[in-house]
Amino acid sequence: MRKAYNIPDLPVYSLATYHKEKVNMNICTYVSAVSMKPKLYMISVYENTRTLMNLEKSNECVLQLLNENQFGLVRKLGQTSGLKNDKDEYLRKKNLIEEWNGLKVLKGVCAKFLLKKIWKRKTGDHYLYVFEVLISSSTGYNHLKLNLLREKKIVWG
Repeated sequence: MRKAYNIPDLPVYSLATYHKEKVNMNICTYVSAVSMKPKLYMISVYENTRTLMNLEKSNECVLQLLNENQFGLVRKLGQTSGLKNDKDEYLRKKNLIEEWNGLKVLKGVCAKFLLKKIWKRKTGDHYLYVFEVLISSSTGYNHLKLNLLREKKIVWG
């Protein structure tokens, strides 16, 4: 039996953060829209990560709603550290990156949101951020959800 907080079949996102000319991408499911006007998203970012370091140095990032056929990226983007692995190099070598609004993003995602950081607070082992959506774009509806990752034994719980 799953713990109560593992029951929802949440969408799976990747947060693209930037430092100098490099992109780092992670996996996040602790994401929620929290306002319609202005459109705001709340995202929780794990401590001691390249994503957190990049967010400290920049006011913008890109939230990407993954397509269900991108489940294979979860191990590389979410289960390896950007502090030890050059995810930018990996994604470039695999030809998985395109440019959107002057920023590197994943090809083939269901939706992209250019975000501006407006608020942050430490919450347990994560930092809670609130971002304003500056630009959004959607291209598909078959988004990746946690249950598919559970079925593929990429995550459990």
